[in-house]
Amino acid sequence: MREPSESIEGPGTGTPRRARVILDAADVDRALTRISHEIVEANKGTDGLVLLGIPRRGYPLARRIAEKIARSYPGFDPAEGLGQLDVTMYRDDLRRSTSRTPMPTQLPPRGIDRRNVVLVDDVLYSGRTIRAALDAMADFGRPAVVRLAVLIDRGHRQLPIRADHVGKNLPTSLDESVKVYLEEIDGAAGGPDRVQILAPAGSEDRS
Repeated sequence: MREPSESIEGPGTGTPRRARVILDAADVDRALTRISHEIVEANKGTDGLVLLGIPRRGYPLARRIAEKIARSYPGFDPAEGLGQLDVTMYRDDLRRSTSRTPMPTQLPPRGIDRRNVVLVDDVLYSGRTIRAALDAMADFGRPAVVRLAVLIDRGHRQLPIRADHVGKNLPTSLDESVKVYLEEIDGAAGGPDRVQILAPAGSEDRS
């Protein structure tokens, strides 16, 4: 059952925002389970499969998906098919935003050349992060195919980029924001896994 909304202060603005839970921990887990099976089906098995998570929250999501695939398909080894791809230095807003701290890119032992790569991120929005990821990958090899898996697709694309595997399509307005909380990143203080939509206080409830 969907949790009631709560009023919080918008990050760094002091503006009241209404937070509403869209996915709870069980919903997130079910979405990742479905995505894991979709990935294997699209790949026609696990041969050549590589999951690359985009920091920060894309990597723990990729790791969870890799673990689910390994449990259901014993031929897949996360040690050989899981990595992290940092895109900080490839972003087109780098000159305007210097607050991003690069995180290490960690590729699987066999790299990504001629392998089937699935990029994993938490929220797909403008598409610019994924464009940066494609540029970053070009410096490390040439995959046979690249697909995209995201937990949330919130729309408002600025580039012709589409996700192949989506946990939830979430139509939003431009004055709303989407926040993903994951235990690996946010810890106990962040509460359980969940996805919230933040809207200006007093705006129309879209539920």
